[in-house]
Amino acid sequence: MSTRTTTRSTAATLIAAAAALLMIVAAAPASQAATPHFSHLDPGGAPALTEKVPVNVVFLGYSRTQVDRSAYLDELPQRYEPVVRSRLWYDQVEKLGLTYTYDYHVRYANKRYEDRFFAELQRLATPAPLTAYQELYNEQQGNVATITDNHHIDAPSVERWLALNPPAGVDTRRNTVFFINWFGRSDFKFHVYTKTDEPDPDTGHNFGAERDSRKISAWGGTTTDDEENGLGSTRRVWFHDLSAGPESWTENWNVDDPDLDGNGVEDYRMPPVWEYAADGYRSPDALTGDLALITRYVAINLLFTTSPLYPAELPSAAPPKSINIDSNVYEGWDGVDASVRYIDEELLQLELRELRWRNVLDYDGQNLAFEGDAERCYYAVLLDDESCYPELGYPPFANFYLQNSFELDRVLDDQDRVDYELPVFSYALPAGTPVPALGFADDNYTDGTQSYVFAFVSPEIVDSGYGLTTTLIHEVGHHLGMSHPHDGYDSETGVDYGPEDDFFFAWSGDQVNSMMSYIDLNWDFSQFDRDNSDRFLTATYNEAANRLAESVLDGPHPGRAHRDLRAADRLIGAAEHALARHDYRRALVLAEQAYGKVVDAAGRAGVPAGTVAEQMSARAQQARTASEVTGPHEFIDTLGPDSPRSQP
Repeated sequence: MSTRTTTRSTAATLIAAAAALLMIVAAAPASQAATPHFSHLDPGGAPALTEKVPVNVVFLGYSRTQVDRSAYLDELPQRYEPVVRSRLWYDQVEKLGLTYTYDYHVRYANKRYEDRFFAELQRLATPAPLTAYQELYNEQQGNVATITDNHHIDAPSVERWLALNPPAGVDTRRNTVFFINWFGRSDFKFHVYTKTDEPDPDTGHNFGAERDSRKISAWGGTTTDDEENGLGSTRRVWFHDLSAGPESWTENWNVDDPDLDGNGVEDYRMPPVWEYAADGYRSPDALTGDLALITRYVAINLLFTTSPLYPAELPSAAPPKSINIDSNVYEGWDGVDASVRYIDEELLQLELRELRWRNVLDYDGQNLAFEGDAERCYYAVLLDDESCYPELGYPPFANFYLQNSFELDRVLDDQDRVDYELPVFSYALPAGTPVPALGFADDNYTDGTQSYVFAFVSPEIVDSGYGLTTTLIHEVGHHLGMSHPHDGYDSETGVDYGPEDDFFFAWSGDQVNSMMSYIDLNWDFSQFDRDNSDRFLTATYNEAANRLAESVLDGPHPGRAHRDLRAADRLIGAAEHALARHDYRRALVLAEQAYGKVVDAAGRAGVPAGTVAEQMSARAQQARTASEVTGPHEFIDTLGPDSPRSQP
């Protein structure tokens, strides 16, 4: 056999083999096509978003001997992973796929800067009578000082000055805490901070002007576009002043009774700075640790990097683009149309759009008669503590949830028009009727998924200064995932806490320009709220893209979707980069676009995009084994006599 013949034979064999291979590949099902490699998109996986969060701390009026830098930093967290807090009620931990580490920058202001700042406080200070709580402090048996006079200082003005005039090297575009101590200087004046420019939109009651309980010692979080006090550029500042007060909100006027509620556990709070003395309420050696506690458990956990109360993705077929606030008012207050008199539809929508700025959000409402099961179930729980549906095994407080669930079809009327209808039920009640709260954002009593929003108004509530508008903004904020700034989650210890016992001092988190506070001094979401919401939604879209991508690759025609999936991969990478640069709005836009690309891929591959909700729900359910109905875990925003909101 010649060499040429052998070569031709070999070549013919190779060509035939190649042709057969091509025929096999062509005949193979699409699901066997090679899966592209992704650097950022993780089909079927959780998001892996990371951010090294800058945190500036400026000690203003505190010396290095008063606050030891090394000991202070030792108490601060190194890492935080947000979880869905409502899942914790059912003993399950559901992480968002976000991981924060912290880059701390601690500064002690020099004398020149301190002189400038305290001169500004003197300029802003106006003489004022002692507050009721300063007088109560003077009556304490163990106090070490006597408040002789008082001054009001406008809190937003101080925040603005600090935000726009920071010490050299401090970038207030990043999260910044100013710890202020004026006491001990020759120019010191006893003082409290005030905010008096946002009365209740329904009643006109000005909590900041009319109530001593709203004279405060901390403030911050104002946005660039705040209608009353906008900073003009994005800043992230919160100041805390232990030389102010004493004040009502954290009850630091009380230096005689460590245990305020009589349960045998000290209600830990930070006294006025002059009480850190050998003969004072607390040892001077405790000051460093106390400021670290405020930094960790208030500024970091409750303001800068928080955990959502409820899942940010909402219980819908896919992450919703359009949201309808479906407002329903049970009109039981004779002669009053509460839906007109006590709901400012424009303000409600305005504030919610500022938080969920990527959503198309609208509002519609209807009035319902307060009769039948609505009335029966209301009084069953409020008067008799009984369930309307005892055969179902739910607790009595679930009456609101169950009765409205059974009658839901009569109120939800936009499901074909919008992606998500958010059910809101308000009760307008006659004088003398007991009410459970100002409002609450309920869950489903099974796995911690948000269900409905409830709010209440009556003559007594109006006399207390409230209508329905601000309650609805607050409660819908909960439904959309926002927590209070006075309760939250500590990631490193796994502790979910509220302002009681060891964490009583968390009440100081309410002194912030946030609608989620109880302080009633503003009706806006803070810059911190906006940042956290954008982060949560970035993770939501990332996870939705991952889940749907898994379905696409398991679908009948994955090869048709590879180009769109690669585009989504690049967009997820860009979102990760934007988050790492603290550009939260851009990160959200990019993650949303990435999900959109995967939706396009699903269309090409013959996979319904709506299956992403089923995927995400199934994943969450695997992590949650509880199937029994449990007691109420909703956040009940009370106006009870012991609530700080009820104080004069």
